[in-house]
Amino acid sequence: MVNFVLVAGARLGAWAWDDVVAHLRAAGHGVHPLTLSGLADRQGVPAGQQTHVQDIVAEVERLDLREVVLVGHSYAGVPAGQAAARIGDRLAHLVLVDAALPVEGRSFAEGWPDGGVALRAAIAGNGGFWPSATAAHFEGHGLTDGQIARIVAGSTPHPGATLTEPAVLTRPLAELPATYLLCLLAAAEPDEEVAELVADGHWRLVELDTGHWPMFSRPAELARILLDTAGR
Repeated sequence: MVNFVLVAGARLGAWAWDDVVAHLRAAGHGVHPLTLSGLADRQGVPAGQQTHVQDIVAEVERLDLREVVLVGHSYAGVPAGQAAARIGDRLAHLVLVDAALPVEGRSFAEGWPDGGVALRAAIAGNGGFWPSATAAHFEGHGLTDGQIARIVAGSTPHPGATLTEPAVLTRPLAELPATYLLCLLAAAEPDEEVAELVADGHWRLVELDTGHWPMFSRPAELARILLDTAGR
């Protein structure tokens, strides 16, 4: 048995994994969806970048989890990639689902094409939070109208400091056993950092023909990939 720790991207909480959880539990594994500080049912909890890293580490340690398959989606790739290095031999595998990678000394915002100018402006204009997205943001990603409505209704503004504070790596990403899941409706090719890790033989690349939110659009297929990655 492995223990899946599932961390969704910006504005989302543990609830985002509901359609995936049942498939993983049916296969006999431990499944632990996690809401990061300041989001969903944890709104109001102050959070910076390292708060989210510690959220993940603390959950693994609190539950005394072993054979951890740590899954980070979108923004959550940044704290998950840092946390994976800090849980030591508890980690079995890291899976990044269409996710941003943590880069030493760089924030999530700095990874944007404009260096984070627009994102920082949005945060500054919304009381220190990245505002929730409208339904139009999710179009073209293989989602039904009902799925989009569900995401919009469940989303909460995202703590801005988690997006603008730099990552701190305690271990090179190349040393982590990892798989990157590329969602093809979001991008046909992985970014340069992912491509390099794959080309050098450090990481495995898997593709899924759906958009950026596969836990909603293709939950059964996503669960199958996670199970295959875990070798179960």
